[in-house]
Amino acid sequence: MGYKKRFYAALLIVVLAAGVFAVGKSGMQMKAEQEQAQQESFLNRRKDTLRLWYTDESLTDYLNAAAVAYGEMSDVRVETVLIDDSEYVEEINEASLGRSDREKPDLYLITNDCLEKAYLAGLAKEISDQNMFRNIDFENHGAEAAVTYDKNVVAYPFYYEACALLYNKTYLKEYARLQLEAEADLAAGEAAQAQADAGNVEEEAAGEESGHAFSEEEIARKAMECLPDTIAELEDFADNYNAPEQVEAVFKWDVSDILYNYSFAGDHLIVGGENGDDPDQIDIYNLETLQCLTTFQNLNQFFSIETRGVSYDQVMQDFLDGKIVFTVAGTEAVNRMAQAQADGSFAYEYGFYSMPDLTEELKSRSLSITTCIAINGYTEFEEQANDFAQFMMKDWTSGLNLQESTGKMPVYGYPVYDENHTFSGAYHESMPIPKMMTTGNFWVQMEIAFTEIWEGGDVNALLKSLSEQVMRQVTGDDSYTEEYIELPVEEVPEEEYVEEPQG
Repeated sequence: MGYKKRFYAALLIVVLAAGVFAVGKSGMQMKAEQEQAQQESFLNRRKDTLRLWYTDESLTDYLNAAAVAYGEMSDVRVETVLIDDSEYVEEINEASLGRSDREKPDLYLITNDCLEKAYLAGLAKEISDQNMFRNIDFENHGAEAAVTYDKNVVAYPFYYEACALLYNKTYLKEYARLQLEAEADLAAGEAAQAQADAGNVEEEAAGEESGHAFSEEEIARKAMECLPDTIAELEDFADNYNAPEQVEAVFKWDVSDILYNYSFAGDHLIVGGENGDDPDQIDIYNLETLQCLTTFQNLNQFFSIETRGVSYDQVMQDFLDGKIVFTVAGTEAVNRMAQAQADGSFAYEYGFYSMPDLTEELKSRSLSITTCIAINGYTEFEEQANDFAQFMMKDWTSGLNLQESTGKMPVYGYPVYDENHTFSGAYHESMPIPKMMTTGNFWVQMEIAFTEIWEGGDVNALLKSLSEQVMRQVTGDDSYTEEYIELPVEEVPEEEYVEEPQG
Protein backbone atom coordinates (compact mmCIF):
# COMPACT_ATOMS: atom_id res chain seq x y z
CA MET A 1 0.00 0.00 0.00
CA GLY A 2 1.26 3.49 -0.91
CA TYR A 3 2.01 6.15 1.58
CA LYS A 4 -1.10 8.19 0.70
CA LYS A 5 -3.39 5.19 1.06
CA ARG A 6 -1.93 4.38 4.47
CA PHE A 7 -2.36 8.00 5.55
CA TYR A 8 -6.02 8.16 4.49
CA ALA A 9 -6.73 4.83 6.12
CA ALA A 10 -5.23 6.04 9.42
CA LEU A 11 -7.15 9.28 9.17
CA LEU A 12 -10.40 7.39 8.59
CA ILE A 13 -9.79 5.26 11.70
CA VAL A 14 -9.16 8.40 13.77
CA VAL A 15 -12.36 10.02 12.47
CA LEU A 16 -14.42 6.90 13.14
CA ALA A 17 -12.98 6.57 16.65
CA ALA A 18 -13.75 10.21 17.35
CA GLY A 19 -17.27 9.69 16.08
CA VAL A 20 -17.77 6.66 18.27
CA PHE A 21 -16.35 8.55 21.25
CA ALA A 22 -18.60 11.53 20.56
CA VAL A 23 -21.67 9.35 20.21
CA GLY A 24 -20.73 7.42 23.34
CA LYS A 25 -20.13 10.60 25.26
CA SER A 26 -23.39 12.03 24.02
CA GLY A 27 -25.21 8.86 25.06
CA MET A 28 -23.62 8.92 28.53
CA GLN A 29 -24.55 12.55 28.90
CA MET A 30 -28.14 11.85 27.82
CA LYS A 31 -28.34 8.95 30.27
CA ALA A 32 -26.97 11.12 33.10
CA GLU A 33 -29.43 13.86 32.23
CA GLN A 34 -32.29 11.34 32.17
CA GLU A 35 -31.28 9.94 35.57
CA GLN A 36 -31.03 13.44 37.00
CA ALA A 37 -34.41 14.35 35.56
CA GLN A 38 -35.94 11.18 37.05
CA GLN A 39 -34.37 11.92 40.43
CA GLU A 40 -35.59 15.52 40.35
CA SER A 41 -39.05 14.30 39.33
CA PHE A 42 -39.04 11.81 42.21
CA LEU A 43 -37.92 14.47 44.67
CA ASN A 44 -40.55 16.85 43.35
CA ARG A 45 -43.19 14.18 43.81
CA ARG A 46 -42.00 13.49 47.37
CA LYS A 47 -40.99 17.02 48.31
CA ASP A 48 -43.36 17.21 51.31
CA THR A 49 -41.71 15.66 54.36
CA LEU A 50 -43.63 15.49 57.64
CA ARG A 51 -41.78 15.07 60.92
CA LEU A 52 -43.58 13.25 63.71
CA TRP A 53 -42.18 13.51 67.23
CA TYR A 54 -42.96 11.01 70.00
CA THR A 55 -41.53 9.98 73.39
CA ASP A 56 -42.56 6.34 73.90
CA GLU A 57 -39.92 3.99 72.46
CA SER A 58 -42.38 1.08 72.38
CA LEU A 59 -44.17 2.84 69.51
CA THR A 60 -41.10 2.97 67.24
CA ASP A 61 -41.81 -0.08 65.06
CA TYR A 62 -45.49 0.75 64.74
CA LEU A 63 -44.91 4.40 63.80
CA ASN A 64 -42.22 3.53 61.27
CA ALA A 65 -44.47 0.94 59.65
CA ALA A 66 -47.33 3.44 59.60
CA ALA A 67 -45.08 6.04 57.96
CA VAL A 68 -44.13 3.56 55.21
CA ALA A 69 -47.75 2.54 54.65
CA TYR A 70 -48.84 6.16 54.39
CA GLY A 71 -45.97 7.00 52.03
CA GLU A 72 -47.04 4.24 49.67
CA MET A 73 -50.51 5.73 49.30
CA SER A 74 -49.58 9.42 49.17
CA ASP A 75 -46.96 11.88 47.93
CA VAL A 76 -45.82 12.64 51.46
CA ARG A 77 -42.81 11.26 53.25
CA VAL A 78 -43.02 10.87 57.06
CA GLU A 79 -40.00 10.91 59.36
CA THR A 80 -40.48 9.70 62.93
CA VAL A 81 -38.27 11.20 65.65
CA LEU A 82 -37.95 9.74 69.16
CA ILE A 83 -37.45 12.50 71.75
CA ASP A 84 -36.50 12.34 75.43
CA ASP A 85 -39.72 13.19 77.26
CA SER A 86 -38.11 15.53 79.79
CA GLU A 87 -39.15 19.11 78.93
CA TYR A 88 -40.90 17.76 75.84
CA VAL A 89 -43.12 20.78 75.14
CA GLU A 90 -40.14 23.10 75.62
CA GLU A 91 -38.17 21.04 73.08
CA ILE A 92 -41.01 21.39 70.57
CA ASN A 93 -41.14 25.13 71.19
CA GLU A 94 -37.37 25.61 70.77
CA ALA A 95 -37.30 23.63 67.53
CA SER A 96 -40.36 25.45 66.19
CA LEU A 97 -38.72 28.83 66.83
CA GLY A 98 -35.46 27.73 65.19
CA ARG A 99 -33.52 27.79 68.45
CA SER A 100 -32.58 24.11 68.35
CA ASP A 101 -30.40 21.83 66.25
CA ARG A 102 -33.43 19.64 65.60
CA GLU A 103 -35.87 20.17 62.73
CA LYS A 104 -39.26 21.21 64.09
CA PRO A 105 -42.06 18.64 64.17
CA ASP A 106 -45.09 19.10 61.94
CA LEU A 107 -47.12 16.94 64.31
CA TYR A 108 -46.37 15.13 67.56
CA LEU A 109 -47.80 12.79 70.18
CA ILE A 110 -48.68 14.33 73.53
CA THR A 111 -50.91 13.49 76.51
CA ASN A 112 -54.09 15.53 76.87
CA ASP A 113 -53.05 17.14 80.18
CA CYS A 114 -50.40 19.16 78.26
CA LEU A 115 -52.77 20.52 75.61
CA GLU A 116 -53.46 23.88 77.25
CA LYS A 117 -49.75 24.60 77.50
CA ALA A 118 -49.16 23.59 73.89
CA TYR A 119 -52.19 25.43 72.55
CA LEU A 120 -51.47 28.73 74.30
CA ALA A 121 -47.86 28.57 73.04
CA GLY A 122 -49.09 28.21 69.47
CA LEU A 123 -47.74 24.66 69.28
CA ALA A 124 -51.16 23.04 68.83
CA LYS A 125 -53.89 24.39 66.60
CA GLU A 126 -57.50 23.49 65.88
CA ILE A 127 -57.71 20.35 63.79
CA SER A 128 -59.31 20.48 60.35
CA ASP A 129 -62.20 18.19 61.28
CA GLN A 130 -64.02 20.09 64.03
CA ASN A 131 -67.13 17.91 63.53
CA MET A 132 -65.27 14.64 64.08
CA PHE A 133 -67.31 13.73 67.15
CA ARG A 134 -70.62 14.50 65.42
CA ASN A 135 -70.10 11.40 63.30
CA ILE A 136 -72.50 8.73 64.52
CA ASP A 137 -69.70 6.13 64.16
CA PHE A 138 -67.46 8.02 66.55
CA GLU A 139 -69.42 9.35 69.51
CA ASN A 140 -67.08 9.17 72.47
CA HIS A 141 -67.50 11.58 75.35
CA GLY A 142 -64.17 10.69 76.97
CA ALA A 143 -62.22 11.28 73.75
CA GLU A 144 -64.05 14.50 72.90
CA ALA A 145 -63.51 15.95 76.37
CA ALA A 146 -59.84 14.97 76.31
CA VAL A 147 -59.00 16.92 73.13
CA THR A 148 -61.35 19.89 73.52
CA TYR A 149 -59.94 23.18 74.77
CA ASP A 150 -61.92 26.44 74.94
CA LYS A 151 -64.69 24.79 72.87
CA ASN A 152 -62.29 23.85 70.05
CA VAL A 153 -60.96 20.40 69.17
CA VAL A 154 -57.18 20.93 69.30
CA ALA A 155 -55.81 17.41 68.74
CA TYR A 156 -56.73 13.95 67.47
CA PRO A 157 -57.30 11.30 70.17
CA PHE A 158 -55.00 8.33 69.50
CA TYR A 159 -54.93 5.89 72.42
CA TYR A 160 -55.89 5.98 76.09
CA GLU A 161 -55.44 4.64 79.61
CA ALA A 162 -58.43 3.83 81.83
CA CYS A 163 -59.35 1.24 84.47
CA ALA A 164 -61.67 -1.71 84.88
CA LEU A 165 -62.22 -4.59 87.26
CA LEU A 166 -60.31 -7.74 86.28
CA TYR A 167 -61.59 -10.97 87.83
CA ASN A 168 -60.79 -14.68 87.89
CA LYS A 169 -63.79 -16.16 86.11
CA THR A 170 -62.89 -19.73 87.12
CA TYR A 171 -63.11 -18.83 90.81
CA LEU A 172 -66.30 -16.88 90.27
CA LYS A 173 -67.99 -19.74 88.41
CA GLU A 174 -67.12 -22.16 91.20
CA TYR A 175 -68.58 -19.68 93.71
CA ALA A 176 -71.69 -19.37 91.51
CA ARG A 177 -72.09 -23.17 91.38
CA LEU A 178 -71.99 -23.35 95.18
CA GLN A 179 -74.56 -20.54 95.38
CA LEU A 180 -76.85 -22.42 93.01
CA GLU A 181 -76.48 -25.56 95.11
CA ALA A 182 -77.28 -23.65 98.28
CA GLU A 183 -80.35 -22.10 96.65
CA ALA A 184 -81.48 -25.50 95.34
CA ASP A 185 -80.99 -27.09 98.77
CA LEU A 186 -82.95 -24.28 100.39
CA ALA A 187 -85.76 -24.63 97.86
CA ALA A 188 -85.80 -28.40 98.32
CA GLY A 189 -85.87 -28.02 102.10
CA GLU A 190 -88.74 -25.56 101.96
CA ALA A 191 -90.63 -27.88 99.61
CA ALA A 192 -90.00 -30.84 101.89
CA GLN A 193 -91.12 -28.86 104.90
CA ALA A 194 -94.30 -27.89 103.11
CA GLN A 195 -94.96 -31.54 102.31
CA ALA A 196 -94.29 -32.52 105.90
CA ASP A 197 -96.62 -29.83 107.19
CA ALA A 198 -99.27 -31.24 104.91
CA GLY A 199 -98.67 -34.72 106.38
CA ASN A 200 -97.35 -36.11 103.10
CA VAL A 201 -94.27 -37.81 104.53
CA GLU A 202 -93.83 -40.32 101.70
CA GLU A 203 -93.56 -37.62 99.03
CA GLU A 204 -91.10 -35.77 101.21
CA ALA A 205 -88.79 -38.77 101.21
CA ALA A 206 -89.28 -39.30 97.49
CA GLY A 207 -88.34 -35.71 96.80
CA GLU A 208 -85.02 -35.92 98.59
CA GLU A 209 -82.00 -35.79 96.26
CA SER A 210 -78.29 -35.88 96.85
CA GLY A 211 -76.53 -33.16 94.82
CA HIS A 212 -77.70 -31.01 91.93
CA ALA A 213 -76.59 -30.74 88.31
CA PHE A 214 -76.39 -27.34 86.62
CA SER A 215 -75.60 -26.49 83.03
CA GLU A 216 -72.66 -24.31 82.02
CA GLU A 217 -75.14 -21.65 80.92
CA GLU A 218 -76.80 -21.61 84.34
CA ILE A 219 -73.46 -21.34 86.12
CA ALA A 220 -72.21 -18.59 83.78
CA ARG A 221 -75.43 -16.64 84.24
CA LYS A 222 -75.20 -16.95 88.02
CA ALA A 223 -71.53 -15.89 87.93
CA MET A 224 -72.50 -12.69 86.12
CA GLU A 225 -75.10 -12.03 88.83
CA CYS A 226 -72.36 -12.44 91.45
CA LEU A 227 -70.17 -9.71 89.95
CA PRO A 228 -70.18 -6.73 92.36
CA ASP A 229 -71.90 -3.54 91.21
CA THR A 230 -71.19 -1.74 94.50
CA ILE A 231 -68.50 -1.81 97.18
CA ALA A 232 -71.05 -3.32 99.60
CA GLU A 233 -71.59 -6.26 97.24
CA LEU A 234 -67.83 -6.72 96.95
CA GLU A 235 -67.53 -6.81 100.73
CA ASP A 236 -70.40 -9.31 100.96
CA PHE A 237 -68.60 -11.52 98.45
CA ALA A 238 -65.42 -11.35 100.56
CA ASP A 239 -67.38 -12.29 103.68
CA ASN A 240 -69.08 -15.30 102.08
CA TYR A 241 -66.32 -16.57 99.79
CA ASN A 242 -64.63 -19.81 100.82
CA ALA A 243 -61.33 -19.18 99.07
CA PRO A 244 -59.16 -22.00 97.68
CA GLU A 245 -55.83 -22.55 99.40
CA GLN A 246 -53.81 -20.66 96.76
CA VAL A 247 -55.91 -17.48 97.02
CA GLU A 248 -54.20 -14.86 99.20
CA ALA A 249 -56.60 -11.95 98.63
CA VAL A 250 -60.14 -11.54 97.37
CA PHE A 251 -59.48 -7.97 96.19
CA LYS A 252 -56.09 -6.38 95.77
CA TRP A 253 -54.82 -3.53 93.59
CA ASP A 254 -52.06 -0.93 93.43
CA VAL A 255 -53.30 1.47 96.13
CA SER A 256 -50.26 3.72 95.61
CA ASP A 257 -51.21 4.89 92.09
CA ILE A 258 -53.89 7.54 91.53
CA LEU A 259 -54.83 6.04 88.14
CA TYR A 260 -56.10 2.87 89.86
CA ASN A 261 -57.50 4.69 92.90
CA TYR A 262 -59.33 7.57 91.28
CA SER A 263 -62.63 5.79 90.63
CA PHE A 264 -63.08 5.53 94.41
CA ALA A 265 -63.28 9.34 94.58
CA GLY A 266 -66.56 9.01 92.76
CA ASP A 267 -68.32 11.14 90.21
CA HIS A 268 -68.46 14.25 92.39
CA LEU A 269 -64.87 15.50 92.39
CA ILE A 270 -64.64 18.18 89.66
CA VAL A 271 -61.45 19.83 88.38
CA GLY A 272 -61.97 22.01 85.31
CA GLY A 273 -65.41 20.76 84.34
CA GLU A 274 -66.12 17.99 81.84
CA ASN A 275 -63.34 19.12 79.48
CA GLY A 276 -60.84 19.85 82.26
CA ASP A 277 -60.16 23.37 80.97
CA ASP A 278 -62.44 25.67 83.01
CA PRO A 279 -60.91 27.17 86.18
CA ASP A 280 -64.38 28.31 87.27
CA GLN A 281 -65.53 24.70 87.58
CA ILE A 282 -63.62 23.25 90.51
CA ASP A 283 -65.37 21.38 93.29
CA ILE A 284 -63.11 19.10 95.32
CA TYR A 285 -64.31 19.52 98.90
CA ASN A 286 -67.97 18.47 98.97
CA LEU A 287 -70.14 16.11 100.99
CA GLU A 288 -70.38 13.41 98.31
CA THR A 289 -66.63 13.21 97.77
CA LEU A 290 -66.12 13.05 101.53
CA GLN A 291 -68.51 10.12 101.70
CA CYS A 292 -66.79 8.39 98.78
CA LEU A 293 -63.33 8.70 100.29
CA THR A 294 -64.59 7.57 103.68
CA THR A 295 -65.91 4.43 101.96
CA PHE A 296 -62.53 4.07 100.25
CA GLN A 297 -60.75 4.27 103.61
CA ASN A 298 -63.06 1.64 105.10
CA LEU A 299 -61.99 -0.79 102.37
CA ASN A 300 -58.70 -1.17 104.20
CA GLN A 301 -60.56 -2.98 106.97
CA PHE A 302 -61.53 -5.70 104.48
CA PHE A 303 -58.54 -5.76 102.17
CA SER A 304 -55.50 -4.79 104.19
CA ILE A 305 -53.06 -3.66 101.51
CA GLU A 306 -49.83 -1.87 102.29
CA THR A 307 -49.18 1.20 100.14
CA ARG A 308 -45.44 0.74 100.55
CA GLY A 309 -43.98 -2.13 98.58
CA VAL A 310 -47.05 -2.67 96.39
CA SER A 311 -46.72 -2.20 92.65
CA TYR A 312 -48.99 -2.69 89.68
CA ASP A 313 -46.73 -5.27 88.06
CA GLN A 314 -46.51 -7.32 91.24
CA VAL A 315 -50.29 -7.26 91.70
CA MET A 316 -50.77 -8.37 88.09
CA GLN A 317 -48.28 -11.20 88.58
CA ASP A 318 -50.15 -12.33 91.71
CA PHE A 319 -53.36 -12.35 89.68
CA LEU A 320 -51.69 -14.43 86.95
CA ASP A 321 -50.53 -16.86 89.64
CA GLY A 322 -54.12 -17.33 90.84
CA LYS A 323 -53.55 -15.56 94.18
CA ILE A 324 -56.19 -12.84 93.66
CA VAL A 325 -59.89 -12.98 92.71
CA PHE A 326 -60.44 -9.30 91.81
CA THR A 327 -58.05 -6.47 90.92
CA VAL A 328 -58.08 -3.05 89.25
CA ALA A 329 -56.37 -3.28 85.86
CA GLY A 330 -55.25 -0.80 83.25
CA THR A 331 -55.72 -1.11 79.49
CA GLU A 332 -52.40 -2.93 79.06
CA ALA A 333 -53.96 -5.89 80.88
CA VAL A 334 -56.13 -6.67 77.86
CA ASN A 335 -53.18 -7.85 75.78
CA ARG A 336 -51.29 -9.24 78.78
CA MET A 337 -54.15 -11.52 79.84
CA ALA A 338 -54.82 -12.73 76.29
CA GLN A 339 -51.15 -13.60 75.85
CA ALA A 340 -50.92 -15.31 79.26
CA GLN A 341 -53.90 -17.48 78.48
CA ALA A 342 -52.56 -18.31 75.02
CA ASP A 343 -49.11 -19.37 76.25
CA GLY A 344 -50.45 -21.22 79.29
CA SER A 345 -48.97 -18.97 81.97
CA PHE A 346 -52.51 -18.22 83.21
CA ALA A 347 -54.31 -21.47 83.96
CA TYR A 348 -57.79 -20.01 84.50
CA GLU A 349 -60.56 -18.10 82.78
CA TYR A 350 -60.80 -14.35 83.30
CA GLY A 351 -63.04 -11.39 82.52
CA PHE A 352 -63.28 -7.61 82.72
CA TYR A 353 -66.11 -5.72 84.42
CA SER A 354 -66.94 -2.10 85.14
CA MET A 355 -65.65 -0.60 88.38
CA PRO A 356 -68.14 -0.99 91.26
CA ASP A 357 -69.92 2.10 92.52
CA LEU A 358 -69.26 3.30 96.06
CA THR A 359 -72.94 2.89 96.93
CA GLU A 360 -76.17 2.84 94.93
CA GLU A 361 -76.23 6.65 95.24
CA LEU A 362 -72.49 7.43 94.97
CA LYS A 363 -71.26 6.45 91.52
CA SER A 364 -67.66 5.63 90.65
CA ARG A 365 -65.86 7.15 87.66
CA SER A 366 -62.56 6.13 86.11
CA LEU A 367 -59.77 8.58 85.36
CA SER A 368 -58.48 8.52 81.78
CA ILE A 369 -55.31 9.76 80.11
CA THR A 370 -55.42 10.20 76.33
CA THR A 371 -52.36 10.33 74.09
CA CYS A 372 -53.20 12.68 71.24
CA ILE A 373 -51.79 13.69 67.87
CA ALA A 374 -51.32 17.47 67.83
CA ILE A 375 -50.68 19.58 64.74
CA ASN A 376 -47.87 22.09 65.26
CA GLY A 377 -49.02 25.66 64.72
CA TYR A 378 -45.66 26.37 63.06
CA THR A 379 -45.93 23.70 60.34
CA GLU A 380 -45.96 24.66 56.64
CA PHE A 381 -47.78 21.42 55.85
CA GLU A 382 -50.99 21.78 57.86
CA GLU A 383 -53.20 19.96 55.36
CA GLN A 384 -50.81 17.03 55.01
CA ALA A 385 -50.28 16.82 58.79
CA ASN A 386 -54.04 16.66 59.38
CA ASP A 387 -54.41 13.97 56.75
CA PHE A 388 -51.68 11.80 58.27
CA ALA A 389 -53.09 12.31 61.79
CA GLN A 390 -56.50 11.10 60.61
CA PHE A 391 -54.80 8.13 58.98
CA MET A 392 -53.08 7.32 62.28
CA MET A 393 -56.13 7.87 64.46
CA LYS A 394 -58.21 5.44 62.45
CA ASP A 395 -55.59 2.75 63.10
CA TRP A 396 -54.81 1.83 59.50
CA THR A 397 -55.42 -1.79 58.63
CA SER A 398 -52.95 -2.32 55.81
CA GLY A 399 -50.22 -3.44 58.19
CA LEU A 400 -49.60 -3.56 61.94
CA ASN A 401 -52.42 -3.00 64.38
CA LEU A 402 -51.78 -0.54 67.23
CA GLN A 403 -53.18 -2.74 69.98
CA GLU A 404 -51.71 -5.97 68.63
CA SER A 405 -48.22 -4.52 68.22
CA THR A 406 -47.92 -2.17 71.20
CA GLY A 407 -50.63 -3.08 73.72
CA LYS A 408 -51.99 0.47 73.51
CA MET A 409 -55.77 0.81 73.49
CA PRO A 410 -56.88 2.71 70.35
CA VAL A 411 -59.56 5.36 70.72
CA TYR A 412 -61.07 4.72 67.31
CA GLY A 413 -62.59 1.41 66.27
CA TYR A 414 -63.13 -1.78 68.25
CA PRO A 415 -60.39 -3.29 70.40
CA VAL A 416 -59.62 -7.01 70.45
CA TYR A 417 -59.53 -9.34 73.50
CA ASP A 418 -62.17 -7.27 75.37
CA GLU A 419 -65.32 -8.98 74.19
CA ASN A 420 -67.72 -6.87 76.24
CA HIS A 421 -65.93 -3.59 75.36
CA THR A 422 -65.53 -2.90 79.07
CA PHE A 423 -62.62 -0.51 78.64
CA SER A 424 -64.15 1.45 75.78
CA GLY A 425 -67.26 1.86 77.95
CA ALA A 426 -65.15 3.01 80.91
CA TYR A 427 -63.30 5.46 78.66
CA HIS A 428 -66.52 6.85 77.25
CA GLU A 429 -67.77 7.62 80.78
CA SER A 430 -64.38 8.59 82.22
CA MET A 431 -63.05 11.84 83.68
CA PRO A 432 -60.16 12.94 81.43
CA ILE A 433 -57.14 14.26 83.29
CA PRO A 434 -57.44 18.09 83.25
CA LYS A 435 -55.40 20.32 80.94
CA MET A 436 -55.10 23.43 83.13
CA MET A 437 -51.53 24.48 83.85
CA THR A 438 -52.58 25.98 87.19
CA THR A 439 -53.57 22.51 88.43
CA GLY A 440 -50.56 20.73 86.97
CA ASN A 441 -49.45 19.28 90.32
CA PHE A 442 -52.98 18.35 91.43
CA TRP A 443 -52.50 14.67 90.65
CA VAL A 444 -49.35 14.41 92.70
CA GLN A 445 -51.17 16.09 95.60
CA MET A 446 -54.19 13.84 95.07
CA GLU A 447 -52.04 10.71 95.11
CA ILE A 448 -50.44 11.79 98.39
CA ALA A 449 -53.87 12.49 99.91
CA PHE A 450 -55.18 9.08 98.81
CA THR A 451 -52.20 7.35 100.41
CA GLU A 452 -52.68 9.17 103.71
CA ILE A 453 -56.42 8.46 103.67
CA TRP A 454 -55.83 4.76 103.00
CA GLU A 455 -53.40 4.61 105.90
CA GLY A 456 -55.99 6.05 108.30
CA GLY A 457 -55.61 9.82 107.96
CA ASP A 458 -58.42 12.28 108.64
CA VAL A 459 -60.48 12.20 105.43
CA ASN A 460 -62.15 15.54 106.08
CA ALA A 461 -58.96 17.42 106.94
CA LEU A 462 -57.00 15.93 104.03
CA LEU A 463 -59.66 16.67 101.40
CA LYS A 464 -60.22 20.19 102.74
CA SER A 465 -56.48 20.89 102.64
CA LEU A 466 -56.19 19.51 99.08
CA SER A 467 -59.04 21.72 97.88
CA GLU A 468 -57.53 24.81 99.51
CA GLN A 469 -54.13 24.17 97.87
CA VAL A 470 -55.71 23.89 94.43
CA MET A 471 -57.98 26.92 94.86
CA ARG A 472 -55.08 29.07 96.04
CA GLN A 473 -53.16 28.15 92.90
CA VAL A 474 -56.12 28.86 90.62
CA THR A 475 -57.36 32.06 92.26
CA GLY A 476 -54.01 33.45 93.37
CA ASP A 477 -55.55 34.06 96.80
CA ASP A 478 -53.10 32.71 99.41
CA SER A 479 -55.70 33.07 102.16
CA TYR A 480 -58.40 30.98 100.44
CA THR A 481 -60.16 28.76 102.99
CA GLU A 482 -62.92 26.19 102.56
CA GLU A 483 -65.90 26.21 104.89
CA TYR A 484 -65.81 23.07 107.02
CA ILE A 485 -68.30 20.35 106.06
CA GLU A 486 -69.68 18.17 108.82
CA LEU A 487 -70.21 14.56 107.81
CA PRO A 488 -73.66 13.38 108.89
CA VAL A 489 -73.59 10.75 111.62
CA GLU A 490 -75.38 7.57 110.64
CA GLU A 491 -78.17 6.80 113.05
CA VAL A 492 -78.17 3.23 114.28
CA PRO A 493 -81.77 2.07 114.88
CA GLU A 494 -82.41 1.07 118.48
CA GLU A 495 -83.39 -2.53 119.06
CA GLU A 496 -86.95 -2.88 120.26
CA TYR A 497 -87.07 -4.35 123.76
CA VAL A 498 -89.38 -7.34 124.13
CA GLU A 499 -90.14 -8.42 127.69
CA GLU A 500 -89.52 -12.08 128.38
CA PRO A 501 -92.70 -13.94 129.47
CA GLN A 502 -92.65 -15.01 133.09
CA GLY A 503 -92.37 -18.74 133.84
